[in-house]
Amino acid sequence: MTGTNKQRYRFSEAPIWNVQRQYYEEEGTKAWNNDQVPQYITSNPMIANAYAEMIFGFLQDRANKEYSLDPVLIVELGAGAGRLAYHVLHELCQLRDYAGISLPRFRYIMTDLAMNNVMAWKEHPALQSFITEGVLDFARFDAVHDKVLNLIVSGTTVSEGDLKQPLIIVANYFFDSIPQELIYVGDGQIYETDVYIEYPEHSDSLKPSEWLDQITLHYEHRRAPEYEQETYPYRNVISLYQEQLEDSHILFPAAGITCLEHLNLLSQAGFLLITADKGDHLLDNWKFAEPPVLVLHGSFSLTANYHAIQHVFEQRGAAALFPPHHYKNINVGCILNLEKPMEYPNMRLAYRRCVERFGPDEFFAMKGWVDRNLDSMELEQILSFWRLGGYDAEFFIQSTKQISRLLPEANDEEKQDILRGIQLMWSSYYVMEQRYDLALDAGLVLFEMDMYEHSKRYLEISVHQEPNEVISTVYYCLAICCFELDLVEDAWRYIRKLLDLEPDHEEALALISHFDEQFELR
Repeated sequence: MTGTNKQRYRFSEAPIWNVQRQYYEEEGTKAWNNDQVPQYITSNPMIANAYAEMIFGFLQDRANKEYSLDPVLIVELGAGAGRLAYHVLHELCQLRDYAGISLPRFRYIMTDLAMNNVMAWKEHPALQSFITEGVLDFARFDAVHDKVLNLIVSGTTVSEGDLKQPLIIVANYFFDSIPQELIYVGDGQIYETDVYIEYPEHSDSLKPSEWLDQITLHYEHRRAPEYEQETYPYRNVISLYQEQLEDSHILFPAAGITCLEHLNLLSQAGFLLITADKGDHLLDNWKFAEPPVLVLHGSFSLTANYHAIQHVFEQRGAAALFPPHHYKNINVGCILNLEKPMEYPNMRLAYRRCVERFGPDEFFAMKGWVDRNLDSMELEQILSFWRLGGYDAEFFIQSTKQISRLLPEANDEEKQDILRGIQLMWSSYYVMEQRYDLALDAGLVLFEMDMYEHSKRYLEISVHQEPNEVISTVYYCLAICCFELDLVEDAWRYIRKLLDLEPDHEEALALISHFDEQFELR
């Protein structure tokens, strides 16, 4: 690349952060098309179910405390495509209804920087029942600057001290994507690590993703004694880094901590943070750390410094929960910034169950193996993993070919489990901006199992959703379903539609001939 411009910036003030904002504001929910910005790892039903279990445990713990009649607000920062919020709410409402116990009311608040995303959620069909029930609201929220929540559905504003119940904060792939400071520890002293950005030619005409892909970053240290002064608000953790680290570059989440402090002020009772990210909570992982490299996916992300966030709030009396083992893909943690945080046993037990013993990181590691070995898996294994993942639609989509290959040897119990899985999957399916015809896959699998009534339902959904993209196979299968169900007029209607698409369709013509012969014999 031929650089035509090179400028020096403080890392947290570099233009990469404005370009990041621009990317999300311009792309809206399209940012997650084709998994350009990764969403599966933090938005699949398995991680959502873990979050719902922890939130449910927290509500149980609050049930017998003062102000138990006041609502608990659950604020998701950077809700993105909206899939995590939907799955959490779906499972949380199921847990509430199944348990049938007295709990505080709750309301989930989806927030994002991009107003386009907020308005898309407001109109999303899957979210309407939650809006009607009063358990879902939305707000545009700039985590770097905003201090209040302006709720769109209710029209109310949540300001400092308004909440009597603790605030629950959900932050997935959030802290790694907002501005961070970059400091360097060397010889017991703190340096600011500035960044030189070398721009490509014609950089003004590039899209944000193109601009990020073509810039080059160079780093240079500058003594920064302000971090070592007693007046610096996070002096304790900086002092720890001076004592324990050497030749280490540290991404410091000042903006992230400030955001949590602002949200903390909304409640008179503190907050519970549930968060997942590429984030290190162990000090050893920051030893001899190299300068950061932007991980590009349309936008970019870095490593979140959970150690600093944990240390700052533990010094103020909070309790933190992070896995005792080392994470591989995603680190899931909780910070209970509450009075007497140990008096929340149901929440802590849910973390132990759903994260420590086997959690989203372990599931994602197993899914990587499953993806590579799906073609050699038996139906029993596929069904078990599908169940473990909360009947995830994405796993079903990638498994349909193997399921079809195994169906001739499937027994009736396995077929019934496939039917039940499809029904549960469909009841919790969240349509993304980039649509996939899940109903078609479900209908065809059910057709292969001779479950004609169920197959007809899903195939007709597919036809209704994509009337201009129906393939001839769908009409043929629908015709067979209708014949088997003695819906003769409907069957002939689908045969005619099939022949309109493909006049020489051999199976359709043979079907007509067969029924003509049957009619003559009568």
